Amino acid sequence: MKKKVKVINKRRFYTPDFKKEIVSIFEQGKYSVLQLEKLYGIPNATIYRWIYKYSEFNERGQRVVEMKSSYFHKLKELEKKVKELERIIGQKQIKIDYLEKLIEVAEQEFEIDIKKKQSTRPSNGSKKTGKN
Repeated sequence: MKKKVKVINKRRFYTPDFKKEIVSIFEQGKYSVLQLEKLYGIPNATIYRWIYKYSEFNERGQRVVEMKSSYFHKLKELEKKVKELERIIGQKQIKIDYLEKLIEVAEQEFEIDIKKKQSTRPSNGSKKTGKN
């Protein structure tokens, strides 16, 4: 006797609201189709089909070209981050210069070698005495 076996459908179904949300995210330039594919695990062909169906700007029969505004937006963010890191590096370099000058002044003021230099001879206090 054979039992009734139900075949599980492996296709995913998405609500129209979800599809419209994905298309809206793409149209706003927040993410590219490739990024949406990786984020949501949806094949890019499916996303393009949704764009043709739900987009206000793209029509069937016309080629979808990804908006470059998302690229420029990311570029501007990266440039901003580079400027911030350059500013931080500049501040650190000023601090390093200040501390080196402080050490130099302290060495002259107290007549001691704060920074050990390779060419410095050992002091007299490190010689062996006659006692063991």
